[in-house]
Amino acid sequence: MTMEIIRKYFSNLTDEQQYQFEQLAPLYEEWNAKINVISRKDIDHLYEHHVLHSLAIAKEISFVSGTTVLDVGTGGGFPGIPLAILFPNCRFKLIDSIGKKVKVAAEIAAHIGLKNVDTEHLRGENEKGKYDFVVSRAVMSLPDMAKLIRKNISSKQVNPLPNGLLCLKGGDLTAEIRPFRNIVQITPIANWFQEEWFKKKNVVYLPF
Repeated sequence: MTMEIIRKYFSNLTDEQQYQFEQLAPLYEEWNAKINVISRKDIDHLYEHHVLHSLAIAKEISFVSGTTVLDVGTGGGFPGIPLAILFPNCRFKLIDSIGKKVKVAAEIAAHIGLKNVDTEHLRGENEKGKYDFVVSRAVMSLPDMAKLIRKNISSKQVNPLPNGLLCLKGGDLTAEIRPFRNIVQITPIANWFQEEWFKKKNVVYLPF
């Protein structure tokens, strides 16, 4: 799968953004040979399963300039790095409890010239900063994640949508969303992306 799948759904990329997205495949392949940040069998599907999947959050909300975003459990940089490419005027902090994975995210962000990304080897409970949004890819259950990051949500609102948590999740979410059923918003990614792989995958938005 090539970069074309990104252009298919995001046609207004600048030359710099296209270059940055194009660089992700060779960089992740190189790093994956040293540190297994992406499943070996999945690396050939990098753009669909990781980059485009991350960008589903951008279909849910288009962050305004100056938005601050915390990526909890970023692994090798998802969803943070694709979102940082797409929103160069927003600030992203990527954290993970596994140091070698954070190193990969930091090296790739630096290599492609992202100036809006900070990385830190840090557990979510030890992050003290305030952010407009927290993003993650199925790191833990929604109630556990909400409890963990509540302290990190800023009270100052700059986006049309209230500040909160944006998670990429699949499968049956009935039990997870029960405590938040009156406020949580679940959007099937298949609403935006037509590939079979996105069926039963969702963007979960929990406002605070």
